[in-house]
Amino acid sequence: MSDLSPSRRWPGGKALALQLSRYAFAGLALTLGNAGSYWALTDLGGVDPMVSLALTSLIFLVVGYITHARFTFRTGSDGRHWSVRGARFILVRLLGLGINQLFVWLLVKRLGGPTWWPIVPMVLVTPLIIFVLLRSFVYGRGNSTEPA
Repeated sequence: MSDLSPSRRWPGGKALALQLSRYAFAGLALTLGNAGSYWALTDLGGVDPMVSLALTSLIFLVVGYITHARFTFRTGSDGRHWSVRGARFILVRLLGLGINQLFVWLLVKRLGGPTWWPIVPMVLVTPLIIFVLLRSFVYGRGNSTEPA
């Protein structure tokens, strides 16, 4: 009879599940903070939506790097210099900003919708793409201190 435990069926499944649950918690807080700040700057501060999103994303980029490195993916000393990981993180976050800017441009600028419309895909679509890229490109499978 074969062993059908989750760790046998899906190697690394436990680490993935832990990272995904922490990302859901931390990522949701970061995403809602960024989206809320974007909305406040845009609607209450009168800042252009595209500029507002760029400004808030810069602030949350720093907070996100620290949060994901220390909490979500719990990276240890993997031999990769912090500047390499940092540069990769910035690239991924710039891609996320580009995706979110596309939502703002399409839903607010092009279609004339309210400034809260882009928040929906910012919360539901972009984080999924970012998680996959953070896990594979920035923090990598061998870079976590999680048990497999």
